[in-house]
Amino acid sequence: MDDVCSAWPAPAKLNLFLHIVGRRADGYHLLQTVFQLLDWGDEVSLRVRADGVVSRASALPGVPAEADLTVRAANLLRASTGTSLGAEIGVHKRVPLGAGLGGGSSDAATVLLALNELWGTGLSPDRLADIGLSLGADVPVFLRGHSAWAEGIGERVVPVQLPLRNYVIVDPRVHVSTAAMFQAPELTRNSAPMTISGFLGGTCTANAFAPVVRARHPQVAAAMDWLGQFGEARLSGSGGCVFAAMDSGEAAEAVIGNCPPAFAAYRAMGVNRSPLLDALEGRRRRTTRS
Repeated sequence: MDDVCSAWPAPAKLNLFLHIVGRRADGYHLLQTVFQLLDWGDEVSLRVRADGVVSRASALPGVPAEADLTVRAANLLRASTGTSLGAEIGVHKRVPLGAGLGGGSSDAATVLLALNELWGTGLSPDRLADIGLSLGADVPVFLRGHSAWAEGIGERVVPVQLPLRNYVIVDPRVHVSTAAMFQAPELTRNSAPMTISGFLGGTCTANAFAPVVRARHPQVAAAMDWLGQFGEARLSGSGGCVFAAMDSGEAAEAVIGNCPPAFAAYRAMGVNRSPLLDALEGRRRRTTRS
């Protein structure tokens, strides 16, 4: 049993576009979106426990243990496999809460993939994706580990190859409630469906949540207006972070250097393969050699 604390990446994502194309009979919204994975995000530390207890190394401010997606992910994996092992989970947060960057979902996906490896529980990617979907619509794409086209409620994921770009991400320091955005009466829920080829061959960058978030959160609108001086500023997910593609890393750093003190700004590179998959493969190679 590996009882040494190990560190695992939990990459953030951007939604390059996001449409709502309808609703199911159970009320769930039907989405179409493209997830761009990033080389930047949180870091999850895991220590296997022999006593079967799932615990947190430290509390996440404002998030009780029973609502923590990482704890829920570990407990679901235990229940699904019957393992007698447990884990101590730590999260080094870089991705702001309520940012639309998938931080919590990615943390949960990292826990599922890494503990499946550390515990030796051997669940297939499809089974892990089923567990992940019960935690959140964004979790399966992080489990699959590739930038992707996604539709349905997030369960239908097709890998896509996207241009590798530098991005500036601006955090307006505003928490935007995803639940409140989905419940907004002014939200457009009947966009015309798109195809993958249509997206890849076109320039669609619309986000159904953007006008709602702009109207309800002036600080997000201000961040979009400021970043829009340097490129097309877009909302990720249901907000509140906004982002823009840059021509180079130097251009991104120049924009970040001019960020107003009311906001925080980060540079990230869009990638097609998750750094978490590289971490998993690296561990397997080391284990084989030893």
